[in-house]
Amino acid sequence: MGYCRVSSAEQNETRQLLKMKSLGIDDKYIFIDKQSGKDFDRIEYQLMKRFCEEGDLIYVDSLDRLGRNYDGIINEWKYITRIVNANIVCLDNETLFDSRKFKSMGDIGQLMEDQFLSLLSYVAEQERKKLKQRQKEGIGIAKMQGKYKGRKKIELNSKFENIYSKWKNSEITATKAMELLEVKKNTFYRRVKEYEAKLEISDK
Repeated sequence: MGYCRVSSAEQNETRQLLKMKSLGIDDKYIFIDKQSGKDFDRIEYQLMKRFCEEGDLIYVDSLDRLGRNYDGIINEWKYITRIVNANIVCLDNETLFDSRKFKSMGDIGQLMEDQFLSLLSYVAEQERKKLKQRQKEGIGIAKMQGKYKGRKKIELNSKFENIYSKWKNSEITATKAMELLEVKKNTFYRRVKEYEAKLEISDK
């Protein structure tokens, strides 16, 4: 199996996907999420876990593609390798992150694996925090310079209602609706939720 992840729908997973295909992994066994790695509540990741069985081998491009949450990475790695008894290989550092090697070393291997996991997942977590801090600082500078526009807002007006109606009736796809409204996925579904809540109130 192969697991790929990029942080948003706008990012491209092609590089990771090509790596998986070069290993001979069939498309139906490649799972791709376009979502933040802050937690593991991801559709494709959870689907992969359900399919995963003892003896299976899961490839990820790097540890931070698996996730960026310090405790979560360790818990997920241990669940897959010790509870399910499958294996994980991080392609960017197979020397350190190939669970098969640790298993072959017995108890000392498990101890070494725990130490490496703690170190690398800590680094991944710190990188995520640094990224968020840089984004915050960048927004602050942009605001000072008058260049920050913030997230695009959708007015719950007749235009939105018309597009929403077409999407709800399956006349257009969600992707098309986002394109027409010129917004990203998160913004679209947030406004859908607000609009539907508004409809529920008006129906009472």
